Amino acid sequence: MSIPGMSGAGESLSVPGASLLRLMTQKATTPDPRLVEAMAPVIEFLGKNDPLGLVPATVTVLQRALKSPLAMFNAYARLGQGMVQLQMATTAKAVGVATEPVLAPEPGDRRFTERTWSDNAAFFALQQTYQLACRFAEDVLKAGSSGDPDDLNDRKAAFLVRLATEALSPTNFPATNPEALIRAFQTGGQSLVKGAANMLEDYVERGGIPEQVDSSGFELGDNLAATPGKVVFRNDLIELIQYAPQTEQVHAVPILCSPPWINKFYVMDLAPGRSLVEWMLTHNRTVFMISYRDPGVELSHLTMDDYLAQGVLTALDVVEEITGAPKIDVMGLCLGGAMATMGVANLTAKGDKRVNSLTTLNTLIDYSEPGELGIFTDDQTLKRMRARMADRGGVLPAKDMSTTFDLLRARDLVFRYVPGRWLMGDKSPAFDVLVWNADSVRMPATMHTEYLEALYGQNRLARGDYELGGERLDLKNVKVDLYVVGAINDHIVPWTSSFAVTGLTGGKVRYVLSNGGHIAGVVNPPGPKAWYEALPAGKDSTTGTAESWRGSATRTPGTWWEDWVTWATKRAGKLVDPPQLGSEKHPPLTDAPGDYVR
Repeated sequence: MSIPGMSGAGESLSVPGASLLRLMTQKATTPDPRLVEAMAPVIEFLGKNDPLGLVPATVTVLQRALKSPLAMFNAYARLGQGMVQLQMATTAKAVGVATEPVLAPEPGDRRFTERTWSDNAAFFALQQTYQLACRFAEDVLKAGSSGDPDDLNDRKAAFLVRLATEALSPTNFPATNPEALIRAFQTGGQSLVKGAANMLEDYVERGGIPEQVDSSGFELGDNLAATPGKVVFRNDLIELIQYAPQTEQVHAVPILCSPPWINKFYVMDLAPGRSLVEWMLTHNRTVFMISYRDPGVELSHLTMDDYLAQGVLTALDVVEEITGAPKIDVMGLCLGGAMATMGVANLTAKGDKRVNSLTTLNTLIDYSEPGELGIFTDDQTLKRMRARMADRGGVLPAKDMSTTFDLLRARDLVFRYVPGRWLMGDKSPAFDVLVWNADSVRMPATMHTEYLEALYGQNRLARGDYELGGERLDLKNVKVDLYVVGAINDHIVPWTSSFAVTGLTGGKVRYVLSNGGHIAGVVNPPGPKAWYEALPAGKDSTTGTAESWRGSATRTPGTWWEDWVTWATKRAGKLVDPPQLGSEKHPPLTDAPGDYVR
């Protein structure tokens, strides 16, 4: 039996099948103590510098794989078969015979679209060897799988292996990237010099993460967060922005927007023509927006109670005082949507009925299936995170959370920028969403720990035993109508998890599934690519599973923004003259929304 090795298409390792199986069995049952002893310092070092515990988890999975000799034998056999097929395909390619790849890239994988990868026999062999190696790594993980889809070690090992294989892609190295080589010849090597300078800058300024976006052409108040308005209230935690009306009359019920405090508020007011706030204003609504402060160490003591009291509840009081409206619609995004939901539940427990309706966008309420973020919220990881925040004065550095979200989609948000920026010396692209994505804030350790432990760790909100603001939050008592948006490609809040809220509250729910991901599903203006899925108007979404709901839903061209306007207008009251900006009690403080943002 011949099993090709990993070093090249022409090398192979000849081992009789029975001998290989016996060798693997021996290694699985009696690991060489000298190897274990030699690796111990390495594992210990990596563990201390591995806050997520990825290395220990991967070691555990590999140990399980070694105890599954048949599965490992199959993994090696499939690799060997693929390499033999690759030898024949590469030979055919070299003599000009049309041939199909042994293993095609995944759909949507843009790394190997340059024609050299398919036309040149050497680069074809390199790309295919990489693809086969990635598949072999996946086969080894399967061999060591526990069989439990929720097993934390399996998920962490898969995350680390995916990072490693994507980092080792031949597109990330100048000698094995044909586009980089062509550019180097065209520029006489100047592209490599510029790329090296970019890489050095990124290591010094960004900890080795390539710059995603050129933000030099963007300015807050000009082409970002540009919708006119005024700050009408400020406390230690928030500013409240009231936007200027854009229609002669507005509906009597105003809207309070609750953004996440991981990044800045203006994802909901991104840019002219791409602003959800602007869209609501042009459809006869009065809009207020919370802008959270970037907390320093002096606010490290803030809790979830503080974010409720000084955030959503205080903002509701100010909106009511300025507008005189007895009813207020609330819209929340992601973490801001969770806080908005908890705020409504807190008010309901007090008998306060000011909230007219609730809209949540890409929001987790039931944390039983948190998706890939689950690997960041186990007990040991939270313990390491608490220690890290304590070392930094009691706050989570802004870059930590930003990097976490980037690594969840490392191919698109990290390694995508390596070839252009580091190998070819290109300037980073200019894109408003990425400017906002890089504009993250710190978080108080006390609040952040409580949030992760109580919600991600214990799922207490969905269970109905979470206390906030002195009240037990029972979502079944929340009777207001809900409009819930999920996004089909959301990697932070899987849409099937966001759907779970439909069975938790006591009100009528309209669930809508949008195209796009966590952000593009929200920044979703009318356009040819936009679509959404929903049940017929008036039909409730509170029964059945996410899958059964989708089986009954209908896809409609266009944006959920349009569907939401139809739904919200029915609940928004009659048309009246717009309220003035601010009031005698809460006069406008500045013409520039969001001093904390600036």
